Amino acid sequence: MNNIDLMNYWIKSSDEDFATMEILYKNKQNTWCLFIGHLVIEKILKGLYAKNNPDNPIAPKIHNLILLSQKANLEVPTEIREKIQMINTFNISARYDDYKNSFFEKCTDNYTKEQIKNIKEVQKWLKEQ
Repeated sequence: MNNIDLMNYWIKSSDEDFATMEILYKNKQNTWCLFIGHLVIEKILKGLYAKNNPDNPIAPKIHNLILLSQKANLEVPTEIREKIQMINTFNISARYDDYKNSFFEKCTDNYTKEQIKNIKEVQKWLKEQ
């Protein structure tokens, strides 16, 4: 697979996860909704990594969105970087038991709605790259 094929693979997978995120939100599964939202952004970043690294298009097996954006050679504006930093926390918070309870309490419908808005803004910006 060349770098463009890999990019397309990651973008398609991200789009599928986006649909899953929306279903989870509709069903009030807010913590998992935001966890999947993290995957939406992670996969686009891995696609951009593949696009921007044609000699070595296999994205690193990491989940840190900030590090992925750096490795993808993106110049991320401050507003988008701040949203990415927030989205980055959803991976840990939803995954590990010691964080789950506090994250569950934090994920009200309003909070989740606001974070989905942020995920959509980051997704849009990344896809424009």
